[in-house]
Amino acid sequence: MDILLVGGLWLDASTWDDVVGPLAERGHRAVPVALPGQGDGDASATLADQVAAVVAAVDAAEGRPWVVGHSAAATLAWLAADARPDRVAGVLLVGGFPSADGDRYADFFPVEDGVMAFPGWEPFEGADAADLDDAARGAFEERAVPVPEAVARGVVRLADDRRYDVPVVLVCPEFTPEHAQAWVAAGDLPELARATHVTYADLDSGHWPMLTAPAALARVLADAVGAVPTAGGASRSDG
Repeated sequence: MDILLVGGLWLDASTWDDVVGPLAERGHRAVPVALPGQGDGDASATLADQVAAVVAAVDAAEGRPWVVGHSAAATLAWLAADARPDRVAGVLLVGGFPSADGDRYADFFPVEDGVMAFPGWEPFEGADAADLDDAARGAFEERAVPVPEAVARGVVRLADDRRYDVPVVLVCPEFTPEHAQAWVAAGDLPELARATHVTYADLDSGHWPMLTAPAALARVLADAVGAVPTAGGASRSDG
């Protein structure tokens, strides 16, 4: 089965390099998705350009792929399910949650000279970055790609309610499944609250498991794909 891998803010497609092999060993073809504006030097890229890149990868996949969205890119995975509810087998959200229609995609940090640069580690101290040592942090900073303003501040547009029937697996790295379930129950994650099949997978890591725990992440992704029914006949599960 094809598993499309979509990285979050400041990451290019190479961030998935250490996940591809372990997924192949488990029988899956992993396809990292190159996002316009994140690795190609195009500071004029828009959110619509990134959505189009993910949807194009869905269309090019063999069979019905799963789409992995990390962090902010959980929204990109969800937008792909909205655009192709009959083609996407399911979405795997790693440490992130889908935004609602009308929200800005990732307007989290200051924009200067048309881009939102990596803001340093202060916003991520604690569980997010606890498993990144000084060397790993330095390597991340060197590779971090500033996100174009038209991506970060792009407005999310969702149109097809059939997305709610696409199975969702929320992979919980720096938070627990119990935390996530409480947020859904409290109404803090409205898109997940309306989804008809949501499951939770625990992963003992920080916010960037593709860098710090790639083999464990690959195992969790492969196990989730094997355990969850594809869209069409699924019922809600919170286990």
